[in-house]
Amino acid sequence: MKNKVAAVPSRAVFSSTLSLVQAAMIAAIYVVLTFIANSLGLANYAIQVRFSEALTILPFFTPAAIPGLFIGCLLSNILTGCALPDILFGSLATLIGAMGTYALRKWKWCAPVCPILANTIIVPLILIYGYGLLVEGMSPLQCYGYYCLTVGAGEVISCGILGMLLLTALQKYQGKIFMIR
Repeated sequence: MKNKVAAVPSRAVFSSTLSLVQAAMIAAIYVVLTFIANSLGLANYAIQVRFSEALTILPFFTPAAIPGLFIGCLLSNILTGCALPDILFGSLATLIGAMGTYALRKWKWCAPVCPILANTIIVPLILIYGYGLLVEGMSPLQCYGYYCLTVGAGEVISCGILGMLLLTALQKYQGKIFMIR
């Protein structure tokens, strides 16, 4: 009778499982933080300060954050009752921002730039064409400029200030939290 030795999971299996768990946790935290901001009236429309957008700096630490942020934003937009264009294109803006953060991960202070730009450019279009939010007396182009300012300001607060505070706090523990391999 042969002794059976339990198979040791390969490094690839461990790595993919770890990435899946990290992505799921990031998505869950994104949803919870969006619900908190939504309960305070800060998650949607012209002036947005989604606390969850601070998480868009996480691709600086792990690529698992990219699908986690996308799925978290997608679920948040569905669960908070957003319009279909917001669900699709708002989530796409977060995905683009997260991919940009990962691409610029060598430069710490660039981490929030892509999420800020992606949302500042895309979300105003959603507000105008997805929700029909036009300011009386303004053309769609003028509204776009106005919403770029308001959404951009919220993104600077969420991603730029809160995100960089989060990045700085996590950087000290990145090897323990993200188990970089």
